[in-house]
Amino acid sequence: MSTPGSDLRGLADQVLVRQTPAQLAETAADLIARAAASAAGARGSFAIALTGGRTPRPLYEALSGPAWRDSIRWEAWRVYFGDERACPPDDAASNYHMARTTLLDHVPIDPKHVHRMPADAADLDAAARTYEAVLVRDLPRGPGNAPRLDCVLLGLGENGHTASLFPGTPALAVADRFVTRGRADYAPYDRLTLTFSTLNAAALVAFMVTGASKQAALRATAAGETPASCVRPRDGALVWLLDSEAARTT
Repeated sequence: MSTPGSDLRGLADQVLVRQTPAQLAETAADLIARAAASAAGARGSFAIALTGGRTPRPLYEALSGPAWRDSIRWEAWRVYFGDERACPPDDAASNYHMARTTLLDHVPIDPKHVHRMPADAADLDAAARTYEAVLVRDLPRGPGNAPRLDCVLLGLGENGHTASLFPGTPALAVADRFVTRGRADYAPYDRLTLTFSTLNAAALVAFMVTGASKQAALRATAAGETPASCVRPRDGALVWLLDSEAARTT
């Protein structure tokens, strides 16, 4: 474990740095397992929004491996997604596909408790409303009357985006909805995404960031200059989990 540089201390009260992505995945698994146990003990369920991309893959593989799989109450899990790409659910680019093949297929979560975003729908505005209705139906209300997830996992793009909240796009300004359509700057361009209202109502938000290519985005986020810097839970915890390459500032 190492200490983040001074130019990263604006990220959050909790910035945890591990030497390798594998070590980071274990730290993240422990964080999530503790959050799940706490929520399940208090209310009988644990609502988590998963993220996609390459970074969380080691985490999902760790959670589905023998060290964690048998110690987690999977029957309590209620799985949602922070964003999704406009592609079929069996497409390699799909966030749901990645989560399913690395985690969901390998642990005893009831399939009816897994709620993928229907970003392959022809009408993304209608799909956003449909997914929002699922969140409102299933979850208690949190700050701003938004659905309150127990945990949201997020990544960070090199341009400072998180979920599918990309710089300069209309999704950044959506304050009266909990899910909206996003627009990426690389294919698949069309997306669905949780809004800042939903992200900031969560009990725990955990960013996972790895690799030297994310250093500039991390510094810009710590300075408040990126979409990711707008993620500040109003009544919850914010944790940044970094590997040593991402955290290096010199």
